[in-house]
Amino acid sequence: MFVTGVPSAVASASRTALLPDLLDGDRYVLGRAVFSMAAGGTQVLGFAAGGMLIAAVGAPGALWITAATCLASAGLLRLRLSHHPRRRSGASAGISETWQVNRALLRRPAVRALLLAQWLAPALMVGAEGVLVPYAAQVGAPDAAGPLFAAVAAGMFAGNLIVGRLVRPVSRERLARPLALALGLPLLGFALHPAPGYAAILLAVSGFGVAYRLALARRFLDAVPETQRGQAFGLLLTGTMTLQGLAAAAGGALGEIAAPALVVTLAGAASAIAALMSWRTLSPTP
Repeated sequence: MFVTGVPSAVASASRTALLPDLLDGDRYVLGRAVFSMAAGGTQVLGFAAGGMLIAAVGAPGALWITAATCLASAGLLRLRLSHHPRRRSGASAGISETWQVNRALLRRPAVRALLLAQWLAPALMVGAEGVLVPYAAQVGAPDAAGPLFAAVAAGMFAGNLIVGRLVRPVSRERLARPLALALGLPLLGFALHPAPGYAAILLAVSGFGVAYRLALARRFLDAVPETQRGQAFGLLLTGTMTLQGLAAAAGGALGEIAAPALVVTLAGAASAIAALMSWRTLSPTP
């Protein structure tokens, strides 16, 4: 799984860096929303399809089918994506140059603040997902674990659809703060040990809050030099994946010594605190 994540980060950075070349102005933000909607929608479908595949062919068979679909996706990209010139001439960037560019980006206060604002609150929220399986078992509904995960993805889909398509850009900026808080605050309700149905609602609201990142999309794009755009998005996505993985692992580890409901509650509180720490960055631009 670690090995599959290495090219995934590079591919995601390439796709995200290419998007501003195809869409300008607020169309770029709407394009980001469509990307996020596709991710959330396919996650919901993937949980359902994965469950059916495991029931039909077992877990190893489901993984082989997943590998085949990934190869088919790569083939479609190779055949259908048109050629685009490099952003800069010369040799390809190596590891040392990547580190140099990343350090240069992190030394920029505006870029660093925007990175932290997009990294911390969602990653800490993901820490709650590390104990959803034992939480479902704790409330006597182990089969509800899949719907709980799907509720987060469904909330992400709805948030990007509503905030991306139905909210004006100015209002979108104003909603960044409450949406960022919505990542963590609903999870505090797990202190009451909600039944699976209520828990799914809380998780869906939390997933809805991920749409706050749409308000930062244009600002992050404008804050990085065009020649470093690919590496900037690579840094953003790599940091997101790394911190989310660490948070999920930390949540699972904490679940070994604490009740799952308490772990979810703590993850929500930590996410809300992270949002408050980025309050100034999340404020609307003048």
